[in-house]
Amino acid sequence: MPVFTLDLTAEPEHIDELGHVNNAVWVQWIQHVATSDWYATAPEQYRDAFVWVVIRHEIDYLRPALVGDIVTGRTWVDEAPRGARFDRFMEFTSAEGKLLVRARTSWAMLDKATGRPQRITREIVAPFLA
Repeated sequence: MPVFTLDLTAEPEHIDELGHVNNAVWVQWIQHVATSDWYATAPEQYRDAFVWVVIRHEIDYLRPALVGDIVTGRTWVDEAPRGARFDRFMEFTSAEGKLLVRARTSWAMLDKATGRPQRITREIVAPFLA
């Protein structure tokens, strides 16, 4: 199964009053890693025709990330789509390889022109499931 990775740095603006990366920032990072995978992997005709929206996040916050930490986000798809929807799996690890956050997120694909949900064909998802 193909795994997409992206390194992120915890900047001062990501830190909350508890001194660690805020939960809302983790959600932004989930979206950033997932959409970066889409733009890096999907053929141009699909990137131009479709857009993704989150319909559900399931997130486990296991360890904090602190200012200056470099975090590696990993995402993959290991289940076939269901209609216009499929799930992505995410893990964020520290530079030492410790698991910080893991998530399962559900995404729906929309036709950019109409804004309507679009069935995900095998051709669209193939680069992510190889």
